[in-house]
Amino acid sequence: MKFYLIDRENWQRKEYFEHYLQQQTSFSITNDINITVLMENLKKKNLKLYPAFIFMITKIVNAHQEFRTNFNAEGQLGYWEEMLPSYTIFDKQSCTFSCVWTSNFTTFTEFYTQYEQDIETYNGTDRMFPKMPIPENNIPISMIPWCSFTGFNLNIHNGGDYLLPIITGAQYASINGEYRLPISLQFHHAVCDGYHAGIFMNELQKLADNSAEWL
Repeated sequence: MKFYLIDRENWQRKEYFEHYLQQQTSFSITNDINITVLMENLKKKNLKLYPAFIFMITKIVNAHQEFRTNFNAEGQLGYWEEMLPSYTIFDKQSCTFSCVWTSNFTTFTEFYTQYEQDIETYNGTDRMFPKMPIPENNIPISMIPWCSFTGFNLNIHNGGDYLLPIITGAQYASINGEYRLPISLQFHHAVCDGYHAGIFMNELQKLADNSAEWL
């Protein structure tokens, strides 16, 4: 997958990037997404929420350069042409999880088929990373379906140079006849501001509301 280098000296974000990278400043935002329409559409087609959640997140990430900006393995700053979802799956036997990744999501149907195949192949392996090699252009996505939350932090320090967003969902709840899904986003301030967090949340809500168009 192509990695586009960023010219730091002539980058519009240079001052912000260097300031927050030096401070190693990250921030998180948590919000409830109304998934009432999404759940209705999933139920009509007998589809699962988790792969739909992964698909929506990845679609948003790939629509914005800020969410694909990171250092590559050579320490160069740039952004990936496309990100692939790296997500956790739970093993009920051992009560541990595995991290797998899935490609093929030009359409949700294509992604869902590959997702089901990966779950069948790699769940229950008792390995943290059973699907190798892991592509460098991956975005971390997970869900905690056993409880809800009003805030959540997952920080990857890695020398302070991990710039990609980290996305975590929680157990959804029925509130006043609507289904609400808590979503926590973790950002590195060197590449993202509150404006970008707002874009992420708003586009996620829009995808859930218009889910009949892509399911």
